[in-house]
Amino acid sequence: MTLKPMNELLIEIAGQAEKALLYEVALTPKPGLVDRNNNGAHSDMDFFTFMDSIVSLSPYLYQYVKLGMEHVGTEKELFHKVRSMGVHAEKAMLTATKNINTHKGANFSFAVLLGATGACIGRGLQPPFTQNDTQEVLSYAQEMSRGLVTDDFADLAAKTSLTYGEKLYLSYGITGIRGEAEAGYPALSELILPFLRANQGQPVENLLLEALLLLMSQVEDGNIIHRGGISAWQTVKTETKQLLQDSHEGNLKELLYSYDLVLIERHLSPGGAADLLSLGIFFAKLENLF
Repeated sequence: MTLKPMNELLIEIAGQAEKALLYEVALTPKPGLVDRNNNGAHSDMDFFTFMDSIVSLSPYLYQYVKLGMEHVGTEKELFHKVRSMGVHAEKAMLTATKNINTHKGANFSFAVLLGATGACIGRGLQPPFTQNDTQEVLSYAQEMSRGLVTDDFADLAAKTSLTYGEKLYLSYGITGIRGEAEAGYPALSELILPFLRANQGQPVENLLLEALLLLMSQVEDGNIIHRGGISAWQTVKTETKQLLQDSHEGNLKELLYSYDLVLIERHLSPGGAADLLSLGIFFAKLENLF
């Protein structure tokens, strides 16, 4: 196999991450989420807000990979490097969106996973990835994130101002995307990627909409819990499991258009599932699944 130049790999990997974010927002219809049809359960953002946000993050996606490729040191040291860069990325995003949080969670995870991807490429990994290559990246990301929940949530009781994530941790013990990272992204390795691998060859939009429903039916979603509480999240999980069963009759989009109206009415948005879907798309692109 001919090894690609590092700069070419940098551009390729960052480009796949950008595509993943574009694919996610373009998917339609997505229940409660911004898509090409409507703003979902959001009154402060639309499809074009997401376009602006993704363009503002694009240079930083490149930087995350570069930091990983050039890193010499421990996994934890790389985590601190990409997280520091992530602060600048978030500021750029908020400037582009006029202080609307479109991709805060996705930016955090892409910082970690692109840093880990870059580090593994620096050690000889080359796309297209095998399933084992992807797992190597996820394991590296897990090492980067070791102790993250404990470190980030220490002394919360003494803080006067709390983020959504901090409030959910204090109220329900929910660790959110930090816990997902520290566990090595099991929502990717055990749920979404096996599904995408098993069903490759299907029309991409339908495949990814099914993947979104699968995530909504199983993963912890801090966005839904923040807006509606634990009971709303449990209800959405139950309803989406049923939708997945019903969609086998070939009417997936029709069911999703109807369910979109339900979640809009309830003011619920499964942003956590959407972020995980974009990460799944990224690795699916690196594995050439579609």
